[in-house]
Amino acid sequence: MQQARVIGNATATVKHPTLDGWRLLVIQPLKLDGSPDGEPQIAIDFLGSGIGNKVIAAADGSASREIMKVENTPARWIITGIDDSDD
Repeated sequence: MQQARVIGNATATVKHPTLDGWRLLVIQPLKLDGSPDGEPQIAIDFLGSGIGNKVIAAADGSASREIMKVENTPARWIITGIDDSDD
């Protein structure tokens, strides 16, 4: 799991059937010092995260499959928590 910041929404007119009905957000993974860690990623959001929120995201595809209750999805990143601490 890794801290990340929600930086945008993702819209897909054509996508894998397992992603239908799931909210897709663009997240920027963060290092411990708060600086960007790599490239932005697309993550499944089921918690209602908003742009600017700091979140906890799992990059393990098995977490996505478990939460989505599917066995075969291309989703890798999923938001598993919203960090409500003061920055």
